[in-house]
Amino acid sequence: MVHRSELSNKLLTGGTGEIASIINYYSGAPLAEREALFSAALEERRKYYGNLVFFRGLIEFSSYCKNDCYYCGIRRSNRNAVRYRLSHEEIMRCCAEGRRLGFRTFVLQSGEDLYYTDERMCAVIADIKEHYPDCAVTLSLGEKAEESYRRYYDAGADRYLLRHETADGQHYARLHPSEMSLENRKKCLYTLKEIGFQVGAGFMVESPYQTFENLASDMIFLRELRPHMIGIGPFIPHRDTIFAGEKTPSVDLTLIMLALIRIMLPEALIPSTTALGTIDSQGREKGLKAGANVVMPNLSPPRHRKDYSLYDNKICTGEEAAECLDCLTRRIRFAGFEPDFSRGDGPVMYAVS
Repeated sequence: MVHRSELSNKLLTGGTGEIASIINYYSGAPLAEREALFSAALEERRKYYGNLVFFRGLIEFSSYCKNDCYYCGIRRSNRNAVRYRLSHEEIMRCCAEGRRLGFRTFVLQSGEDLYYTDERMCAVIADIKEHYPDCAVTLSLGEKAEESYRRYYDAGADRYLLRHETADGQHYARLHPSEMSLENRKKCLYTLKEIGFQVGAGFMVESPYQTFENLASDMIFLRELRPHMIGIGPFIPHRDTIFAGEKTPSVDLTLIMLALIRIMLPEALIPSTTALGTIDSQGREKGLKAGANVVMPNLSPPRHRKDYSLYDNKICTGEEAAECLDCLTRRIRFAGFEPDFSRGDGPVMYAVS
């Protein structure tokens, strides 16, 4: 294993081939070397965040989507998908429960549902900010026009999550229908950042057809964009997509990518995702120990959680918010980290001796 500063320099300056070689090396490295990589990432994280793990309250408010992404369980052509929408009032009840439990960030996520016009979304955003002015509002609504993004921002939204999924154009085309383009996805991310949002990007690990060069392209795109948040997770197949027969990966490569991203961009907010916990009972804890520092417990009504089915076997679909929160809090403390319910806008800047 190379020294942490040398590795950071290679990730910040290297081309596709060099970074792909680093990923390839760690994917086959002995366990001791991979654990040394995770330790290095954890030390980078501690410089900026100590042992804090930021909690975000996730509200999945619609399973309708106009897109037909080949890997997604709520793609528009999936006739087996159960569709639902939360009303304005239901979303506010989720926020009220979240605020009661201590959350200071609400993440509103949905498919690209045309029912939620700019007027409807701005009304929800403004209502949340009026009732909970000390809380941040994060949106994850997909690709929109610049004017829509500006209206959300003016209504009070603070952050926007839009995973690019893959930064390689050919790979993107093998995962998405022809009416979608990587160029537009990237344009949206840069527009969001220009408007003033705290921006989140990210990608799937071990998605169909993915190569180490594709992952290197993702790293290069992230270092160019410099997003505030980076969400990555393992590809998990869904039974009602063309990738139903694909193998569910282990957590190993996702953990390597988490660690490399933390070393390359140490100030980023990086979730340890539900997908990690879905494929490994200790997946979220392993993600935190590889450099992640955010978790997003679900505040959605339990009756709808199983219907927001992006992939198979998603965990925590039947638990009440308080039950899920209590379990996750205890597990995080047991893993040696400290739950933090503040807005968590950026680095806390801890000194590490």
